[in-house]
Amino acid sequence: MTYLRNSTAKVLKHNGVPSEQDVAAALQACRVVADFIMDEAVQPQIAHMIVENDSAASGLLSLDQNAKTPATPPRLPRMTATKPSSGKTNMPAPTAAEAAREKISAQVREMIDRISNAAHAVVAHEPVFITPSLLDDYVGVQARLGKPETIPHVFHMYATKPMASENGPSIQYTPQDPNSVKNAIEPKTIDKALDVAIQARNLDAAVGIVENGYASKAFIRAKVARQALPPGAAFAATPVAAYALASNLSGLQSAMDAASATNVAFAGILAYVGFTASIGILALTTANDQMRRVTWAPGVPLRKRWAREDQRAAMDKIACAWGFQEPWRQGEEEGPQWRALQQFLGTKGMLLDRTDLMDGFD
Repeated sequence: MTYLRNSTAKVLKHNGVPSEQDVAAALQACRVVADFIMDEAVQPQIAHMIVENDSAASGLLSLDQNAKTPATPPRLPRMTATKPSSGKTNMPAPTAAEAAREKISAQVREMIDRISNAAHAVVAHEPVFITPSLLDDYVGVQARLGKPETIPHVFHMYATKPMASENGPSIQYTPQDPNSVKNAIEPKTIDKALDVAIQARNLDAAVGIVENGYASKAFIRAKVARQALPPGAAFAATPVAAYALASNLSGLQSAMDAASATNVAFAGILAYVGFTASIGILALTTANDQMRRVTWAPGVPLRKRWAREDQRAAMDKIACAWGFQEPWRQGEEEGPQWRALQQFLGTKGMLLDRTDLMDGFD
């Protein structure tokens, strides 16, 4: 813990804007300590050290009290009347092994909280600019600790935290556009964080990760720029390429003049490409084989289905993790968390366990 404090102090007590290397080193220190604390082979040693420290402290305290307290003559035992038995039996006192296990569990939980808080304090430090690599390191620390509670907040800070820059002795902050493409979180980082929330059985954190990750405007814009713009640019250039190809094909025939042949070939190529592309787009946007429990509600446009498919897949993953694993029991879930999940999906244009798509229903 001293190593952890010294590493994080280089960031938290920095007079200016900490460098990315210093922040990465602080997060690496958190990860090193987290790996040590979470190692099951090391935890018995921690328990042994705690017992030895408590025994040594108790011995020193007893010696100190014996040195300060004057000796008193022995007294005869006082006779006391015994109360009649009430028929109730007291719970047996915990054994030394059970007490040690409870103490080590409490000590480990306290250390886990301290490491998690230290990592959050580093990335939440006002002058620290969160880069994609630092965000991935932070998620890795919380994943090792099994603490997903702060990840949604850090995802939100990643897109909204002002950028700090040194201007002489002072620090200036430049606001960010949270909807910018550059503020989109990498899918692998979101997936890692979502797995941590599911393993920790924290529904609020899981939904918060999806909302600040896949559902953000920055992520949707990045998806459009990454997956839709290249095919769109190719489709826009199709008429030029089709006309050049039609011009070359017109010279291979002698049934009509070159201009008429070019127009016929040009129209045929465009019709073929347009028909094939429309069928492909329709098949891509209406595919539902990957859906298990969360599906789109009727009336959601196809363009929104494609743009928000990552969000739906993540909510599907959450529903499958919180519901029954047996297919024949799915749909029988109850409880406040399950009802809250159903209502939340309804506000997002999604349905949980659509009956006409479930096994055994028509």
